[in-house]
Amino acid sequence: MSHFRDSVPDVRHEDGSADPVDARLAARLAELRAERGWSLGELAERSGVSRSTLSRAERAETSPTAAVLNRLCAVYGRTMSRLLSEVETEPALLVRAAEQPVWEDRAAGFVRRSVSPPHPGLRGELVEGRLAAGADIAYDRPPVPGLEQHVWVLEGVLEITVQDVEHHLAAGDCLRMRVWGPTRFRCPGPEGARYALAVVLP
Repeated sequence: MSHFRDSVPDVRHEDGSADPVDARLAARLAELRAERGWSLGELAERSGVSRSTLSRAERAETSPTAAVLNRLCAVYGRTMSRLLSEVETEPALLVRAAEQPVWEDRAAGFVRRSVSPPHPGLRGELVEGRLAAGADIAYDRPPVPGLEQHVWVLEGVLEITVQDVEHHLAAGDCLRMRVWGPTRFRCPGPEGARYALAVVLP
């Protein structure tokens, strides 16, 4: 099996300490693997992510990219937002703008803000995504099969491919879909794109 090698280099601060969110994410990834009794090799086979990338991600030596996190979420049966929420404090009913968790895949030009993070008893969540001009992110599977998504473009242009069909979205357009297979989000430019993503568990 070919393994996916993708990570953002060194996520440590100048003093050598890891970014707090990345450190908690690394610890949670290690916990999830340990709970299942899997070795790094077994997880590599299940996810298609290289053993070295997994090892460095669990030690907070690298920050996993969106594509890598998506593969791990699929293996662990979680949405990306739910995994990220597990490394944050207990979510409040009211989420102030300054308190909304932000995660960045700098290598891919992708910024993800959890506007309405997952909450026990609720099936939906709201995410704000930003893609830099030229950014192109491919997900080989949904983290949860049959995941319902509504993508509303707020600024710029977004090209989304679902089941081999490409959809061209301009500002104000909305794409509704149930995700079973690969998807691709691309910002053709010349400006970046900003969009709202509503996610509903099946």
